[in-house]
Amino acid sequence: MGNLTTIKEFLLLGFGSLHGLQFFLFGIFLGMYVVTLLGNLLILIVISLDRNLQTPMYFFLSNFSFLEIWYTTSIAPKMLQTLLFGPKMISFVGCVVQFYFFGSMAVVECFLLTAMSYDRYLAICSPLQYPSLMNLHTCVLLAGGSWLGGFLTPVVTVAMTFQLPFCATYKIDHFFCDLAPVLKLACSDTETVEKTTFLLASFVTMVPFLLTVASYMHIVAAVLRIPSAAGKQRAFATCSSHLTVVTLYYGALGTVYAIPSATQTAVLNKTFSLFYTVVTPMVNPIVYSLRNKDVQKAVRQLMSQWASAKGSSGPPPPPGSLFVLRTAWASMKDARH
Repeated sequence: MGNLTTIKEFLLLGFGSLHGLQFFLFGIFLGMYVVTLLGNLLILIVISLDRNLQTPMYFFLSNFSFLEIWYTTSIAPKMLQTLLFGPKMISFVGCVVQFYFFGSMAVVECFLLTAMSYDRYLAICSPLQYPSLMNLHTCVLLAGGSWLGGFLTPVVTVAMTFQLPFCATYKIDHFFCDLAPVLKLACSDTETVEKTTFLLASFVTMVPFLLTVASYMHIVAAVLRIPSAAGKQRAFATCSSHLTVVTLYYGALGTVYAIPSATQTAVLNKTFSLFYTVVTPMVNPIVYSLRNKDVQKAVRQLMSQWASAKGSSGPPPPPGSLFVLRTAWASMKDARH
């Protein structure tokens, strides 16, 4: 037992001694962060401006891209500071806020991926009923439920964790306020917090994962019944990007949970965290842009319009700031027709 004290701030140790590699890694991670921001912003702008993309599928994708921006932003700036300047102080409140928002974004991502798989299930398995089933009300309900559930789920864990008595040691051996390194600073038994967190995490990851798997089982069965090879290819093409993102996300989570936390070293824990906080959010917009012909076509048209507008000295088309409402309204009009 250490000496109990009132913790007002924590010290994020970051990556420790990197033997001169910190500037190289800073450049790499800064580039990845910029790619993440620009890639997801590009998807948001393209979806808001191209009427052909204003459908339920891209409504969920716009929500997902908006999520990815904040998901990585909750971690990357502080991580980059620790790389450039070494161990960095973070206030107690700042640590709570970072812990909460990171947990919320992770849960929202699980729910949104499930909503997107349900959308693909209806589109492929019930194409005639799809416009009426996936209407404006359903889209808003699924997206809103994902965001609401994501922001409510971590409340219990955050409250239980930061009400624990902390010892005089205030050094967090990580580049952000994650659960495991924060619990190591507690001077009381953390078993209740760990069990509660495990149950909540299992529910919000396994239930969406099983629903996603069930959706794709029905999708595969429906596609295999399509007589033509071209039809099968088109059906799979509409799901390939989403399936890739699901595989990356749950693959990272599965790797983390497959290794018991007690046996994970600090270096291993940081490596896993880097993958699902920095690498995956950067890969997702690349997957949706490179493997999606509709997005590629929309980007080319947008670039062509901007080039034409610039050549004629006319102003470029304004970006749609209310992309969510516009895509939702478009999905409602599609459902009516």
